[in-house]
Amino acid sequence: MRAVVQRVARASVEVGGEEISAIGKGLLVLVCVESGDSEAEMDWLAGKIAGLRIFGDENGVMNLDISAVDGRILAVSQFTLVAGTRKGNRPSYIRAAGPDLAVPIYEAFCRKLEVLTGKPVGRGVFGADMKVGLVNDGPVTIIIDSRLKE
Repeated sequence: MRAVVQRVARASVEVGGEEISAIGKGLLVLVCVESGDSEAEMDWLAGKIAGLRIFGDENGVMNLDISAVDGRILAVSQFTLVAGTRKGNRPSYIRAAGPDLAVPIYEAFCRKLEVLTGKPVGRGVFGADMKVGLVNDGPVTIIIDSRLKE
């Protein structure tokens, strides 16, 4: 699994002109399930994101996690995170898992984040044409790849 984690002042997702999810201070997580991913990758990635200390403490040092700042998470499935660009100019998405694997792992990922943070996780709509809005706070953007964990 691969994720782009952005510390945000606010973020939202629209589908068909209707806002379906929005958060204030927290994390916008763009996440992609890759072919061959399993519950193990999902557990590791959710734990890593829930524990990321990227919020400022009383001294302005990035030392606090999402729970410590009473923040929220908005998780949006985005298969383009694994785009292959080595050959030609048209990206290949062959590494992205199909919906049969990706949807259950994405949903389990969101549920795991809810357990770890004790708060509901906002979601996008899998496979929909979404409009994602955000105000990146910092900016702080972290890329995490479960295949590079060791």
